Amino acid sequence: MTARLLLTIAAGSVSISTAFAQQPQEPPVISVSGSAEVKVAPDEVYLRVGVETRHASLDEAKKQNDERVSKVIKFLKASEIESNHVQTDFISIEPSYDSDVSLVKPVAYIVRRSVEVKLTDPKRFADVLSGMLNNGITNVHGIEFRTSQLRKHRDTARAMAIRAAREKADALAMELGVTRGKVHNVSANDCGGWFSSSGGNWGRQYGGAMFQNAVQDAGGPAETDDSTLSAGQISVSATVNVSFAIE
Repeated sequence: MTARLLLTIAAGSVSISTAFAQQPQEPPVISVSGSAEVKVAPDEVYLRVGVETRHASLDEAKKQNDERVSKVIKFLKASEIESNHVQTDFISIEPSYDSDVSLVKPVAYIVRRSVEVKLTDPKRFADVLSGMLNNGITNVHGIEFRTSQLRKHRDTARAMAIRAAREKADALAMELGVTRGKVHNVSANDCGGWFSSSGGNWGRQYGGAMFQNAVQDAGGPAETDDSTLSAGQISVSATVNVSFAIE
């Protein structure tokens, strides 16, 4: 019985060793990464703003909010902003209680509504945002500068990153005295295409100076008609990781 068991174990060990021996060996490769960045001027601006009102009477708080939002919408219409580029959110109502008493009766009602606006001319950004602030907007949630040609610019950045990776592999192969072969494997990552300035949540309110800082932070030379503002440039980047066979 013992001899048969030992023979079985030995046979199993031979089978496992044979299986491992039959696995194909990984070919020698040169692994490199290449990165590229494309700077482009934004041609779209997305504004996320809001109207917040509060009053002891829920009806009055809602009425004031409706009036403010209506005034903002009229301003945008008068500014010739396309209606499909303006979106309003549903009303949010939150009761506010006095912390010194039990939560039985609200001392006020807070009514909030958000408005999102898309601008296809970044030069109008300052005037439109300033106009909304003067026509009822109480909060600036965020500002995004984007490019409508994101796919095009990402393709350009990716092609540049591939060339960079290939040139790096050629330089390594030359120094090592070997020849770069065919691609063994490749992966790519894309990012960028917008610049965002977040204004925080409903708990923070901003005056008319907020938008000036947001634009200046974008950096770059693309100036608007206002000498104090610069729409800047946004970055579209790509990185590729490539392994080339060594011949």
